Amino acid sequence: MSGHHGHDHSHAVVTENNAKKLTFALVLTTTFLIVEVVAGFITQSLALLSDAAHMFTDAAALAIALVAIKIGRLPADDKRTFGYQRFEILAALFNASMLFVVAMYILYEAYQRFSNPPEIQSLGMMIVAIIGLIINLISMRILFSSAQESLNVKGAYLEVLSDALGSVGVFIGAVIIYFTHWVWIDTLIALLIGFWVLPRTWILLKQSINILLEGVPEEIDIEKLRNDLLGLKDVESIHQLKVWAITSKNVHLTVHLYAPQADRNALYQQALEMLSHIHGITEMTLQIEEDECLTHSHYQPDDHQQKHLHHPDEDSHQHQD
Repeated sequence: MSGHHGHDHSHAVVTENNAKKLTFALVLTTTFLIVEVVAGFITQSLALLSDAAHMFTDAAALAIALVAIKIGRLPADDKRTFGYQRFEILAALFNASMLFVVAMYILYEAYQRFSNPPEIQSLGMMIVAIIGLIINLISMRILFSSAQESLNVKGAYLEVLSDALGSVGVFIGAVIIYFTHWVWIDTLIALLIGFWVLPRTWILLKQSINILLEGVPEEIDIEKLRNDLLGLKDVESIHQLKVWAITSKNVHLTVHLYAPQADRNALYQQALEMLSHIHGITEMTLQIEEDECLTHSHYQPDDHQQKHLHHPDEDSHQHQD
């Protein structure tokens, strides 16, 4: 017996909305990027150039995220039975890596400039920083809601957020330089931008790598999940519990339930209800077993269960794409 509760249509709508938002943000970002790069060289401001570098990674991140969504829409085939949704995680990983490299370069360049600060045109810095901040705030407003749903969009959102703070820093630095002529402030602002970006980049890297390594998603409490499964009526033990994510918010589960006295249909429905409503898992394969003759052949130390039971003729209940 098998059961299916699809959510492909809603996922497609969310993906389409994300693509539209990313496209609009990309147009805004790319337009301003050209202006900021030119202004950075004219004013000789490292803070402005570092902000331009972030803006470049913003544009790249938005473009890559957009491509990832397009590829992620491709249907599953005989070679990739899960489809291409994981490409979004690869995009998030690439964006985080790229931002990490840029932040390190800015820190290095700032170190170099402390010993030889150039003359800086602070008024030009102020004007460009204000325009950049407006552009980034618009992009952030567009991407914010989708960043809660997709790690891919979250990567692009963090790029834009870091650049918005960079614009604030550039503006503050420009005001200070304009009134005090302390040109070293420009380098200090660049350093602060770099140090602010690095830990957030690390978080995104960790999240992306966890999904690629088939780790348990951060939103899943595996111990509570295991106890809830053991708490189902007539379930005596569980084994082969596996929880992973294909992409953001697309969590999958497989588990064997040893329940020799259970009404299998009722147990399946009870498990489905619990997993979807309490743990937010809607893609699952449940294997209900009643014979303990092959207990030891399926024992795995990491299952942390007292009984590990299996039979070659057991019934299975599947919930698949």
